[in-house]
Amino acid sequence: MKIDFKSLILFEDDHFLVANKPPFIASLDDRNSDVNLQMLAKRYDDRLSACHRLDKETSGCLLFAKDAEAYRHASIQFEKRTVDKVYHAFVNGIHEFNGLKVELPILSLNKGSVVIDFKGKAATTIFNTIEVYKKHSLIECRPETGRMHQIRIHLSKKEAPIINDPLYDGAPLFLSELKRKFNIGKYEEEQPLIKRFALHAAALSFNDMAGERVTVEAPYPKDLRVLHKQLVANRF
Repeated sequence: MKIDFKSLILFEDDHFLVANKPPFIASLDDRNSDVNLQMLAKRYDDRLSACHRLDKETSGCLLFAKDAEAYRHASIQFEKRTVDKVYHAFVNGIHEFNGLKVELPILSLNKGSVVIDFKGKAATTIFNTIEVYKKHSLIECRPETGRMHQIRIHLSKKEAPIINDPLYDGAPLFLSELKRKFNIGKYEEEQPLIKRFALHAAALSFNDMAGERVTVEAPYPKDLRVLHKQLVANRF
């Protein structure tokens, strides 16, 4: 996987950088992968350190700091929950969420997954519907806490699992489900419209070193653009 890190940069100043992480690349060192965004960032500027992480399949805004002071400044904001994170999730089912607040505690399991359990850590997410389609919805997700797989399991518990997220009951989506006259070759096996769970870190807001609020938005990568286009085109 050849990636030009410079092409991913959404924002940069003397202390911070925000990159648009592609899907299928780890944020940090990953024993299952030779490449990660932290490594590519350091090749661009060896001072850069990721201030948080996104799941490997999740695309979108990832914040980096250029020095220890900036890293500490960002860490305090994440700890105090003053960093605003906005995610977009394409989910199964039609849902009309209007400021829906989900507060369900999350317990991490050793298998790299999580469950809702009162023994777990408190977790809160706010959901708003952006668009509805024939059998799916686009949901804005605002996590107020940063638990592992928080958005994914909270949506699943509201019967709105993310498209192609089998770990949390999200079914894949095939073009044949959207297009009535869709035909596939006799010996071909239809592939899902998107080959990962459809979650994107769409925006990130934080305070820079001068205390000024910075808001960065990340455009969808190609696979989400294709998914969105097909859902809109076959809405009725």
